[in-house]
This record gives sequence, structure tokens and C-alpha cells, in this order.
Amino acid sequence: MVTRTEATFFPPIPEAQRWLKGVDFPADRPLINLSQAAPADPPPAPMRAAMAEMLEDPASHLYGPVLGLPALREALAADWARQYGGTVASAQVGITAGCNQAFAATIAATCGEGDEVILPVPWYFNHKMWLDMSGVRAVPLTCGATLVPDPEDARTLITPRTRAIVLVSPNNPCGVEYPAEVLEGFHDLCAEAGIRLIVDETYRDFDSRRGAPHALLTRADWDRTLVQLYSFSKAYRLTGHRVGAVIGQPELLHQIEKFQDTVAICAPSLGQRAALWGLENLGQWKAEQREEILDRRAAIEEHFAPLAARGWRLLGCGAYFAYIEHPFAEGSATLAPRLVREAGALILPATMFTPEGDPSGDRQFRVAFANTDRAGIAEFARRLAQVDGPLAAPGGAA
Repeated sequence: MVTRTEATFFPPIPEAQRWLKGVDFPADRPLINLSQAAPADPPPAPMRAAMAEMLEDPASHLYGPVLGLPALREALAADWARQYGGTVASAQVGITAGCNQAFAATIAATCGEGDEVILPVPWYFNHKMWLDMSGVRAVPLTCGATLVPDPEDARTLITPRTRAIVLVSPNNPCGVEYPAEVLEGFHDLCAEAGIRLIVDETYRDFDSRRGAPHALLTRADWDRTLVQLYSFSKAYRLTGHRVGAVIGQPELLHQIEKFQDTVAICAPSLGQRAALWGLENLGQWKAEQREEILDRRAAIEEHFAPLAARGWRLLGCGAYFAYIEHPFAEGSATLAPRLVREAGALILPATMFTPEGDPSGDRQFRVAFANTDRAGIAEFARRLAQVDGPLAAPGGAA
């Protein structure tokens, strides 16, 4: 018998790391690793100093409330209400051990065996993996050339087993920021169908738009349909401390409490205290980090011209990501290890973000540029432009 865990694919990041084995990278041409969308630097020095003081508090080492520290829930509710111009109560906020767990807990509280969840393609691979491991069918929603899903296309996929539609904006892996009217359309559709709209906003803090990216929280009874997911890992570099959040209906959070208590008891206490300190003290620092990421996005766009001349296409760019299409006859899954050897660049093939057999997976890559700088981006583009090989036939899958 094959278990559901055995049946899903291996995590892409560790898989990609295997391509580095046996490859030497000269000191004057080091590896450019643009595979992982997580900050490589530690939290800022003032936060680390505050965390050192927190270590002396015995409560930092103990279990806390299952749904999170009350002060953190209140602070995030206030921050969320301020950012979105809506009304959010602390009872509508639950703290989890990272945003991946926020998704897992929400699915566990929403779906049963054999239910369905609609995922736009390309999808975030951990979302697909958790659905597989939960016995929930992931229903692919194909996006067009803009990489933005269409609510009317999703409507045709809804069945009596559909329990939710999941959106990620700004998107991982594509970097695309979904227009407010698209999110509004999905909310209308989900409310009409009586299903949940789960919006993963892990990269909200790096959205290029000023102001709220949507007005969903200004709607009456928004929590009957909308569930928002959030991560403190990207905003404050707290990746190893595992702090995320679910913003939604209190009744949903009550069910999520069962999951949380069984899997993790609570999110790490020290990480929660650090997240609270960040909300209270790092507003200006976070704004500066956003500007830095936006500048790297601009650098990707500025340095893409030599690649475009060689037949590459920039399909999406935003938050931590660029989504690119290569010109070669070779599929991306075999091209990716070759890029490691020939260009000293590690990026993820789109086969890791698409259903098996989807032709777009063979043509595209995700580039995670948050851990490089302008010089690194320029060098990455230069190296990619030097890669050669037989070209795909005109009119191939895009």
C-alpha cells in the first residue's frame, strides 16, 4: 500500500540542492542561488537584542495559548484593520507555527476525505503537497498569459465537493500581484457557492502598490467567506522561529485550535514575542526592506534585455519572484541542473509548480531574487544569456 505522503512529490528545495553535489564553483565565479524564497539574513540587530532579553523571561520557554499570545493576536488584528481599512477583532486572528501550518490547519478544518480545493496553476508546491497528504483533490485552475486567474474560469470547476479556492498574492511562484477587482470577483464567486476563499498573503509587505491591495475586509460579514494567511518570516526574517497567522471566522479558528493543539500545541513562544516586538517597533525598518525588494524587482526588469534578445521571456515579476520562459527545446527539469553546471545558477523549473504533463512546466522557471543584490542580478542575467542549446520550435507551449 502506498501512503498519501509517499504518493506526493519530494519537496523541491531539497531536491534542487542535490544538483549541487559534485559541482565546483570557482572563487571568481561563485554559485548564484536563486532557488529559495526565504531571507538568508538574521533579524535586524535591535530585534535580536530584544530577543536576547526575552530569553530571560521564563514564559519564553513554555507552552502558550494554543491560538497564540493574546497581545500578538490583538496587535496583528489592529495592524490588519489599519492596513486594510476594515474591522478585525483579535478573536478573528490565530497564530500558527508558520504560514505553511496556517494553510494546513485551515484545510484540515475545512475539508474532508475526497473533497476538492481549486488551485491556480502555477501553484505553490507546499499547498499541493498538503492537499495530497490530506486526501483532498487539488483541482488545477489554468491561468492565461497574464498569470492572473479568472473567477469565471474557476466557476466552471466548482462541484458539490469543492470546499475552497486558494489564491496567493503577491504570487508565489509568479510574482504577480492580483488586481483588487480579481480578488473581489473570487470573493463574490465563493460567497455565492458557499465555499471559502483562502488568500495567502505571505508577501503582502512587498506589494508594489500603495495602500491596501484589496477591500475585502471592508465588506460586512467578510469572515463568512474570506480566510487570510500571513507569515512573519519574510517581514522580520524570523524564518527559523516559525510564526504565521490565520485571519478568519472565530468558529473556523475554534476548529483550527484542535489541529494546532494536536500538531504543535502552540507556535514557538520566543518567536511570537519577537513578532509582537516587530509589529510595535519595526515599521520603518520594514518599509525600508520593502523598498530594497522593489529595487531588486526593478533590477530584474532592467537587466532582462540581453536575455530577451536570446529568446527568454519575463512573464511575471514581483515580491520575491520572477517567472521566466526559456527558449530551448530542452525541458526545464533537465535544463535546471545544466544551468548549475554551465552558468553556476540555481533556479527552480516550473515542473515543480505545475501538474504532471502540463506543457508550461517544461518551458518556465521561478527565480527567487530576494537574497541577492543588483550586482548579483546583473551577473545572473549575463550568465543566463551565455547559455546555448537547440531552440524550441516556434509556437511551442508557453
